[in-house]
Amino acid sequence: MRRREFITLLGSVATGWPIIASAQSGERVRLVCILEGVSADTPNAKDRHTALLDGLEQLGWTPGRNLKIEVRWGGGDEAATRKYAAELIALAPDVLVAGGGFAAEVTLKSTHTIPIVFVITPDPLGSGFVESLSKPGTNGTGFMMFEYSLCGKWLELLKEIAPGVTHALVFRDAGTAAGIGQFAVIQSVAASIGIEVSPIDLREPAQIEKAIANSGQRPNGGIILTAGVTGAANVNLVIAAAARYKLPAVFIQRPFVVAGGLISYGPNFIEQYRRTADYVNRILKGEKPADLPVQAPTKYELAINLKTAKALGLTVPPSLLARADEVIE
Repeated sequence: MRRREFITLLGSVATGWPIIASAQSGERVRLVCILEGVSADTPNAKDRHTALLDGLEQLGWTPGRNLKIEVRWGGGDEAATRKYAAELIALAPDVLVAGGGFAAEVTLKSTHTIPIVFVITPDPLGSGFVESLSKPGTNGTGFMMFEYSLCGKWLELLKEIAPGVTHALVFRDAGTAAGIGQFAVIQSVAASIGIEVSPIDLREPAQIEKAIANSGQRPNGGIILTAGVTGAANVNLVIAAAARYKLPAVFIQRPFVVAGGLISYGPNFIEQYRRTADYVNRILKGEKPADLPVQAPTKYELAINLKTAKALGLTVPPSLLARADEVIE
């Protein structure tokens, strides 16, 4: 099975159907399972998996020859994610890749023997997933989403691109340490920036839509969608509602801006999945997660959608455009 076929099959497993590749030679086939907390139609989700597969192929692991892949998409539903975690763990994979903080939490609490590589995971040390970043000491290691200090930058960017904003909704996963931590950082800088912030606990689509609609009734409002599985699973809804109610919104990753969001600042998650392939390869060759250090992002990217800015009646400052890694017109 080559990359193009793999991508096609990814689209067929949005509701949890497995990808099954059978060996075509006598070489031992290794099983790698992937659990995603988001849905397959989340912007950039399939591209991240393509990057992972490409990385594995470059390291000599090919589905259909010496590798078998099983994928489950949680779709932002905690119950579904727990169910799929149990399914994948029951398969006793050689390595399990957990995409997102909740997927990492569920899998690491469910097994202490199966090697787990987590990716796009906020605060793995504070969440208790590892004993230290340099030497995890557990069956899990991988790639942390970002440093918490990044979150204050989102509020600064909101004020810079929309100077008239005086209040902002901050959507967060309140049931997670990461959701609480992100809002705490944003709140700590709010007074100095001159924006009043209100936390909105992410629960269900109707609640998200209502909160944005209510905010749209007040002048000078804005939105920050913090990092989290529920937010990512509902990002298309947030983008559409922000446009409908004329609210400037800040996101964590470039694909959300490509999909119509106004501005984003955060890590390159495709690159994290590409780097994940190296850890999967090293574990398949005998290394232990306990000895592989957790890695932080090496670069943060700024993306701006000028079409969205124009629709909101915003003029993007030249200084902000000059700093952007990508400007979408």
